[in-house]
Amino acid sequence: MRIAAVALALLAAAVSSARAADVTFDDTARFLAGMQPSPDSPLVPLTKDPGWQRHAKFFDGAFAQLEQRQLSKIRNWADVNLAAPRPTMFYLFSGPDFLYADAFYAKASTYVLGALEPVGAVPDLTRLPRGSVGAALYNVERSLGSILSFSFFITKHMKVDLHANQVNGTLPILYVFLARSGKTIRNVEMIALDDKGGVHTGGDNPGRNATRGVRITFAGSDGEARTLYYFSTDLSNASARNTGFLKFCETLGPGNSLLKSASYLLHKGDFSVARNWLLANSATIIQDDSGIPLANYNAQQWRFFPFGRYLGPIDEFPGRYQERYADLFTRAQPIDFGVGYRWRTHESNLLLSVRVPGSETAPAAETTSSAEPSPKPPRPKRLRPPESIPPGRFFWFR
Repeated sequence: MRIAAVALALLAAAVSSARAADVTFDDTARFLAGMQPSPDSPLVPLTKDPGWQRHAKFFDGAFAQLEQRQLSKIRNWADVNLAAPRPTMFYLFSGPDFLYADAFYAKASTYVLGALEPVGAVPDLTRLPRGSVGAALYNVERSLGSILSFSFFITKHMKVDLHANQVNGTLPILYVFLARSGKTIRNVEMIALDDKGGVHTGGDNPGRNATRGVRITFAGSDGEARTLYYFSTDLSNASARNTGFLKFCETLGPGNSLLKSASYLLHKGDFSVARNWLLANSATIIQDDSGIPLANYNAQQWRFFPFGRYLGPIDEFPGRYQERYADLFTRAQPIDFGVGYRWRTHESNLLLSVRVPGSETAPAAETTSSAEPSPKPPRPKRLRPPESIPPGRFFWFR
């Protein structure tokens, strides 16, 4: 009996392993996104779970609202205002926000995201304990709550949510965004960068100061292969100098850059390396006022196109008001979507900075102080959830 039991256990393990191997990256992404996997996927039985069905219904509604309220309008704006986008886009301080990277730069072929949040592991959903599917999926919902409501992640919540249970890290969120953006994932590979920016895979030794990341190959509706990189990296000066992340990015540029809800880190002297790198390696930069201070741009090298309204920083970021930004936005064109910390329509600001063709590309000398004195504006109102999102489902900014 004991031999038979062992044999049965080994057989069950072998079957489970084979079934897990049959689960494609794309089916995993679709399941996490509340979308039906392929008909022959081992994940199909899990879609009968009431927890998954509730999850699918919730995501159907939330992403439909987001598409109507913001994403479709951002794509329309980009089609009109980004005449010749580069193949590569850079998104520093991004978290796992492929959703807005794709909305602004739908025509890019290479996306590079970099932030502190951990990559996590490729989730093997066939190994989830029985009855735990609903809890795992609810954690994914919690992780996405603020970006579905406001257009940005809340860092202090991500530190908790991305470590909470079996489905963890940024990778499951990237899966959800890729699937809900109509992409088909073809391959996912864990990679690391050495301190010179070289890419290492598998058992390669990247050495000290390695930067861990993931490379995702996917296709859009046109069937063309595209690549998404996400790296877990510290972008403050010491790390930016000593690790290979920016060196790797430089091999792909110059490109287009996006800065959104960046906690005003690029206003600080200890992020001057990343700030100067962006100014030297970007053909265009789309940002809200939490990105690069206007005073750090060389006005002879850049042309500025303001959109929306500049109302100053929210309460959580006092002392970051920019007089120059305010002056520039007196001539801004309107936008019909919200983005950034001031996520309400008609309260958001968006600056498109375009490098003058033929202008000098060498980085400016590093600066170690804020760009300009910061007079105190009237205190803005605190954030409230948008009326179209049911209360109680998300963690609101506070």
